[in-house]
Parts: sequence; structure tokens; C-alpha cells
Amino acid sequence: MTEAVTTFSDIGAQLDGRRATVKVPATTANLGPGFDTLGLALAQYDELVVTASAAPGVSVEVYGVGAGEVPTDESHLVVRAIAHTFEHYGYALPGLHLEAHNTIPHGRGMGSSGAAIVAGIMAARGLLDGIVEMSEGEALALATDMEGHPDNVAPALFGGLTIAWMTPEGPQHKKLMVHRGVSPVVFVPEHVMSTALARSLQPESVPHEDAVFNVSRSALLIAALIQSPELLLAATEDKLHQSYRAAAMPETDRLIRLLRENGLPAVVSGAGPSVLVLASDPSQRITAAKLVAENATTPWQTLMLAVDFKGAVESTTRGGSH
Repeated sequence: MTEAVTTFSDIGAQLDGRRATVKVPATTANLGPGFDTLGLALAQYDELVVTASAAPGVSVEVYGVGAGEVPTDESHLVVRAIAHTFEHYGYALPGLHLEAHNTIPHGRGMGSSGAAIVAGIMAARGLLDGIVEMSEGEALALATDMEGHPDNVAPALFGGLTIAWMTPEGPQHKKLMVHRGVSPVVFVPEHVMSTALARSLQPESVPHEDAVFNVSRSALLIAALIQSPELLLAATEDKLHQSYRAAAMPETDRLIRLLRENGLPAVVSGAGPSVLVLASDPSQRITAAKLVAENATTPWQTLMLAVDFKGAVESTTRGGSH
């Protein structure tokens, strides 16, 4: 981190007209037993264009999900992530214009806040290209610092299946490639779920046998996702978090039970209320979609998604017209 903060006029003049374009995937965390540890990037994207200016001020245009609902000033989460990154490296924030084209549902357990944070950090990296060098580890640390835990931001940054863990030196991750037979489908309801509320329903401690149960299933889940998809139903069993949150999202819980009773590996996507099915082949997705369509008592959107293997992608243009 730089000791002296570069002034607004210095950095604004240096970056005037520089444009960073970022594409960041949705994510689904926990995957059943891998609470706060496992995450998967999904091929559903938010795309953003951030342009720096020598003139002060922040303006935000939002299209798609969140339009007319999220802030359009410096309190926008992407802008806050950009500001956090600039401050980390000792630079004042230049004037900014953000154009956001969003498709990731908000408040549904698909990593929208993690995607926004990652988008801001990647945009800042692009704007500061040639001025600072940001490593993968620094990007993950900055994102985790804002999000509070790395299970969503790791797959959003790096793609694929990620294992994330905390150390005294900061968050760490390992990216794994997912078996080509794994076919995710996400069922998204109209209602939202607060991550903070979901977390508040967790007990401070759990029975020893439940902890052992989840350790075994988490280990099995890695094997199922990268090598043996036929084991996904057993591998997605969980006793640490889903049952405690069930009362706050009864329809989610009911659909998960129904899907699992029919042999489909269904879990809560992130903090919910969306339902994730980690189908072991495309035909299972069709079966899952039919079950939800025939049994849901409220509207659910079906998203048949591929696994994203790239993670966040950023490109930078230095000045000139778009």
C-alpha cells in the first residue's frame, strides 16, 4: 500500500478518459454441506463499464436487475468497491461514470453483492493498470474484506469450483474444474432473503455428530463435482445450516425436500431463497424443472446454467471514444 495519498487532481488527470469493462459471473455458495467454504461460478453475468474522469463526482446508470432500486451515486456497491481499492493503494478516487447491465438476481442467493464487489475491484485494477500491480491474492483479500467471507467472491473472481479458507495471512482459495456432466439449474422465486437474517438463524454451536456428518459430505462433494457426479445426491446432504434456516423460507424448504425425495441433488443456493439442483446430467434438469412447475405454489423462474470457468474478465481502454 502506498503511504502518501495521491491527490484527486493528480489521479484524475492521469486517468481521464480511461475505461474499464468488466464481466462477472453469478455464484452459488455452500452447495449443501460446504458452508462458507465451497462456491461455484455460474454462467449468468453482470457487465459494467466504468469511465474515469478529471471532473469530480460519480454518476451511475443501471439497466436490467436493480434499475430504479439500487443507488445511483457513490453509495452504489460497485463504486464503493472501486473506492475501497483506490484507498488501499493510496490513491484518491477520480471522477467516475458507471454503466451497469445486470442480470444476476438481487437478494436471491446468487452472489449479487459478491459480484458487485468483485466488479468494482476488477474495474479499479483496470483503471490503475500500469500504476499498480494487483495479485490474485490481493484481489481476493480486498473482496473478502468487503464481503466478510470468501465463499462467493472467490468463484466470482476465479471461476469454476472454489474452495476458500481463512488463514492469519488472509483468505486463500483453490480452483477446481467441474466434471462436464454436472448440470446446474437454479429456481429463483419472486421473494428475497436477507443474508444477514439467514446468518442470524444459525446456532453458535452444533452437535459433534452433525459436524462430522458435514465434514464427510463436504469431502464427498468435491469428489462428486470433479469426478463422480453420480454421488451428488448423497454428497449434498447437510446438517449445519439449511434446517435452521428452513422456517424463514418454507417454500424453498418444501421444494428441496420434494426434489431430493425424487432423487435430485437439491440445496439452498447461498443464503437462499433460490433452490440449486446440481444435476448429474441434462435430463435430470428437465425432471427437476417439471417437478417445480407442477408443485410450486408461487412463481419460480428456472435458470438452466452452465458452470462458468473464467471468473471475472476485465479489459481496459486508455482514453478515446467508446
